[in-house]
Amino acid sequence: MRYEELKQYREQNIQKQATHQQLNDFHDKVMKNTVELAIKKVEKEQGQIPAPFAFFIMGSAGRMEQSVWSDQDHGIIYAGDEEEKEYFLFLGKEIVSGLEEVGYERCDGKVMASESMWTNSIDNWENQVMEWLDEASWQSLRHFLTFFDSRVLIGKQTFLTEIKQSVFIYIKSHPDIVRRLIDNVAFIKKGVGVFGQLLPEQIGKMAGQINIKTTTLFPYVNSLRLLALINQEPKASTLARFRALQSKYSYIEEYRTLFESLLEFKLPFAQHANNYEEVHYIPIKQLSKSDKQVLKEYIKTGTELFNQTKNILKEECLKWE
Repeated sequence: MRYEELKQYREQNIQKQATHQQLNDFHDKVMKNTVELAIKKVEKEQGQIPAPFAFFIMGSAGRMEQSVWSDQDHGIIYAGDEEEKEYFLFLGKEIVSGLEEVGYERCDGKVMASESMWTNSIDNWENQVMEWLDEASWQSLRHFLTFFDSRVLIGKQTFLTEIKQSVFIYIKSHPDIVRRLIDNVAFIKKGVGVFGQLLPEQIGKMAGQINIKTTTLFPYVNSLRLLALINQEPKASTLARFRALQSKYSYIEEYRTLFESLLEFKLPFAQHANNYEEVHYIPIKQLSKSDKQVLKEYIKTGTELFNQTKNILKEECLKWE
């Protein structure tokens, strides 16, 4: 099989995925096949992979929240030292090239296994994550939050689990970092105005459209990520985090139901997008009156969830001190 064949398979079948879960399972299958093809190609050119490794995905792919179009967010963890890094960076470059050819845009922020920051040995990964947390700058915490929404697509699951366990130990002994993490994601782009109207983009090529990712999805995603961090929950999927944590936090159950329906709500609108940039936007004129009311409710409850979660987290961190 070649990348071109995988591209054709993706294009012929992606619109046939009827539910959000089916769509994300489909993405996993296509990405996994692409990475396996890249591995075979590199082994043929460079020799056998020199050490056990894990190829992991992050962002919406890590959380299983991809739409029809998606970009690349991924990395590699390997057992070994700097001697093996050159090989894995070469593999990372081939994976990026293959995924791009199949239909996944390169990440503008270069969060990809072709970059030195995102391909490291287990020890260097642990050191780098701890440095991000120690530095606690806005950018370093962004890198950390990106990393935490990760799951292994191919390779050794234990490599990623080991790094996340180190994170949990660090956070338990540094409760102040939780406040910094809350502040890092505290800004919520307004989606509803003071008069109850939806707030689309006013200028540019997306004028008249509302960004459902920043105004609606992110408050749910950020709330559950923060809860997962302080409860030592390694799962990356927002829905999996809801299910894992609702026995402790009974208030989140109603929000889980809303989040599930939100993922299905946005699916038909995303299917009309022509590229990755458009996939997060919904033209207001495409929304029926009832659609607008439903979207406003999603936005309102997402903000409520984040505010409630923020207060609970601050109270819990006080108990650690």
